Amino acid sequence: MSLNASQQLKDIPVFVTAVEAGSFAEAAERLHLTRSAVGKTIARLEDRLGVRLFHRTTRSQQLTADGSLFYERCLRALEEIRMATDMLESGKQQVSGRLRVAVSVLFGRMCVAPVLTQLVTQHPELTLEFSFSDRLVDLVEDGFDLAIRNGTLADRADLIARPVATHYMHLYAAPHWLARYGAPQSLDDLADLPGLIYKYSNGPKAWQFAQPDGRIREILPPHRILMDDLQALADAAIAGHGIAHLPSWLARHALRDGQLVRVLQHHEGISHVAHAVWRKTPHLPPKIRAAVDLLVDQLEVRVNPR
Repeated sequence: MSLNASQQLKDIPVFVTAVEAGSFAEAAERLHLTRSAVGKTIARLEDRLGVRLFHRTTRSQQLTADGSLFYERCLRALEEIRMATDMLESGKQQVSGRLRVAVSVLFGRMCVAPVLTQLVTQHPELTLEFSFSDRLVDLVEDGFDLAIRNGTLADRADLIARPVATHYMHLYAAPHWLARYGAPQSLDDLADLPGLIYKYSNGPKAWQFAQPDGRIREILPPHRILMDDLQALADAAIAGHGIAHLPSWLARHALRDGQLVRVLQHHEGISHVAHAVWRKTPHLPPKIRAAVDLLVDQLEVRVNPR
């Protein structure tokens, strides 16, 4: 391969990232380059191709018609390279390379990471990279090999999902709080007791309980504390500020240490299924297979310890 052709191949991922990031500055951050380096790469590519790829102003950048055409062809080429790499990796017995995993902050830190970090001990040629964020990442656009997601999944023909664990929501309160206010005996009693409520951007989230007839009952108790962080809700419950509706994996240590007590044990909260999600490919890379198999084998026990 000539030096010119080799350089052009190196420039293409920079161009694609610049398009998808929406700005050279954001592309530079994603690629761990300077903004100047990204700009010079695009300029070099334009000079080599003899066309303008972007309309650039001080405030924005937009693809030209030639740029849009080139971008579509680059995506196809990069996908072919990825598929070829996956095909070769799938023929190897050794798990190697870099595995990029996207997980939510709390569930990822407490449940997923302790399981998957075992991979680097089991496979010396593997590098494991986690991204902890509650943002819903796009595996293709953001370049992740694997994501762990809770709850209902969007229907995507280009993705594969496999259930790896089920976790449950229950009600918890501090023993000293229960001694003061009394333990509720039914769901109806919650209408008279202060609750600690999770708050979404569009408002407070009602507690949900599965009913014998299959329906879901929603209850929003009286509340003066709302938080958009589950750990903060658990801490407030431990401090004796009310009843919290928490996932069992988050409450397990406080439950074991006697800081929290489960209330209304005969009323089941709804369950959430955690899925491992990866891009659909004809040949599953061994690194993804190893990660998913390990999650299937160990994550359920960590989420719901016996």
